[in-house]
Amino acid sequence: MYGRLYMLVSVLILLAPVSLAVNYTYFKTVDLTYIPSAVKNGAVCLDGSPPAYHIDRGVGDGARNWLVFIEGGGWCDTTENCLNRTKNIFGLGSSKIMQAKNFTGLLSDNQQLNPYFYNWNRVFVRYCDGGSFTGNSFDPVNKLHYKGSKVFSAIVKDLLGKGMSNATNALISGCSAGGLSAILNCDKFRSFLPPHTNVKCASDAGYFLHVKDVFGEYNYANFYDRIVKLHGSTKNLPKACTSSMRPRSLCFYPQYVVPHVETPLFLINSAYDAYQIGFILAPSINNLPQTWERCKNDTTTCSPDQIEILKGFRSEFLSALPRLGNGSFRGMFISSCLAHCQSQLQLNWNWDPGFRIEDKTMAEALGSWSTGRSSLQIIAGSELPKICLTTPL
Repeated sequence: MYGRLYMLVSVLILLAPVSLAVNYTYFKTVDLTYIPSAVKNGAVCLDGSPPAYHIDRGVGDGARNWLVFIEGGGWCDTTENCLNRTKNIFGLGSSKIMQAKNFTGLLSDNQQLNPYFYNWNRVFVRYCDGGSFTGNSFDPVNKLHYKGSKVFSAIVKDLLGKGMSNATNALISGCSAGGLSAILNCDKFRSFLPPHTNVKCASDAGYFLHVKDVFGEYNYANFYDRIVKLHGSTKNLPKACTSSMRPRSLCFYPQYVVPHVETPLFLINSAYDAYQIGFILAPSINNLPQTWERCKNDTTTCSPDQIEILKGFRSEFLSALPRLGNGSFRGMFISSCLAHCQSQLQLNWNWDPGFRIEDKTMAEALGSWSTGRSSLQIIAGSELPKICLTTPL
């Protein structure tokens, strides 16, 4: 299911309509950069292939600034699922299958489309470990390498050697599982960079909520627990969380980790995140009633009771958000759109009126926060889910 959602997002990026003023279909294709030297240190994808990323170098006054964006793509919680990822057409388990990447949205090099980050060094980190860059174990029988933590370190070190060690500003971000990676590895990223670098973190659709589903169960928490155990992630999750949280796998959830994050953090998310509605709140398991299957795919078909449950999910999501302050300033841009992963879609990122909140686009919100010195909190006032996608399919 996640694969279909991921494919849909990829298609949306390429199908954006053309504006008379700005060509919103513009993108730049960037080739892969492999790190073969990482293999000898055990920093490899699930199938043992080397980690990889795409980089478009900064220019002018952005040449000393770095944006590192981590790819999304779900997780694998069983041996079978992880083996399937090694053959995934998107390269989610093997760099052997990866292709060049189209840079758009916050990765664009077009000033009109991406006014704050267009001339930075922009890096797209490929996600091929299936555990949000937290694992460190090995399955000798199936030859599966759960080495996400080492892969993260290897990529950051490689970027440091290519100039990031002299960065004035460095922002790590990501979408979905990549957004979760940015949160879980936020302080770790900070630790690699020198004190003089202004380091910040941002997560797009990575704030997954620990909440009961419509069956009254924590089925998704069981899924996360299996991921953590399979990948051996516990020792690589933030220790400030795992030292007190039981079970420790709950530290895979941002709401329990973020209070301990010391590096400034910005959240882009929807309180009606489409993935979370479909997989956490109303998962297609245990014979989910057809009324819920219809409702989660088309909210106009929801009954009054279902609308109340959706509104309750929004309330729980907002309650789980971090408080501003706590030693380092926070920021957030929380919509009510039925959407997931928005910062790489050009129209959503810096144009589409449906995605504006308080007349600000995501680009303006993250950009002003990343260059500012204070907290920024923008939360949509709508209590009901909105259909914000205006891009034709």
